[in-house]
Amino acid sequence: MPEDPDLYTCLGQDPALAAAIDRIGPCRLRGSDGKTPYQALFRAIIGQQLHGRAAEAILGRVCALTDGAMPEPEALLAQSDEVLRACGLSASKLLALRGLAEARLTGVVPDLQEAALLSDEALIARLITLRGIGRWTVEMLLIFTLNRRDVLPVDDFGVRAGWQKLHGLAEPPKPAALRREGERFSPHRSALAWYLWRASEEGKTIKNPLTGD
Repeated sequence: MPEDPDLYTCLGQDPALAAAIDRIGPCRLRGSDGKTPYQALFRAIIGQQLHGRAAEAILGRVCALTDGAMPEPEALLAQSDEVLRACGLSASKLLALRGLAEARLTGVVPDLQEAALLSDEALIARLITLRGIGRWTVEMLLIFTLNRRDVLPVDDFGVRAGWQKLHGLAEPPKPAALRREGERFSPHRSALAWYLWRASEEGKTIKNPLTGD
């Protein structure tokens, strides 16, 4: 994500965020991760409810079936359930991956060019119809694969925890309340999410920037 001076002006209107920006430094969102929507969702399905190493191990075994590359839809659908289950896939993830592959072949899952023509909400509405794909997963796709700059995943625990810590709240804000708060940071809400993730990772060492406590 290129440097945008307006980004810091926009986020800096909030004193707590301004202090976080000074402490954390420039936003390091770097735009597209080089995946297609199909590839990003494929990886996301495998990674659900797993630690990173376990997910990577399963993904590696699945990719080994197609010479190390992520299976294209036709190749995935050509594999038997027994072979895919032997890679470590649960029954539900197997069904989700087969559904994803079929959705790519029918055009429900767009390629990069078509995705570029669709709004954030249009993509969310289309993709959450798929088994194993929720709004949060599509929001991660929007931010990290499609480089959309105005996405605030208000259901994300880290985002909510970051807002709580920066503003010295007793508990994380409700998603609807955070969505309302986030409106004033449009069109830079993806960067807002990035700073809230970083703030949440600072853990108990973080101080309330307004009170110093």
